[in-house]
Amino acid sequence: MKIPRDVNGAVLVSALQRFGYVVIRQTGSHIRVSTQRDGEHNE
Repeated sequence: MKIPRDVNGAVLVSALQRFGYVVIRQTGSHIRVSTQRDGEHNE
């Protein structure tokens, strides 16, 4: 599956947040997100 190139970072982060992801940290243009799903920590 190819990554869509017409989605910017802000749109992607807001979409992930709807699924329970939170931004852990950001360094420049790199954003690390994490979620707690099914009792497991996923980063």
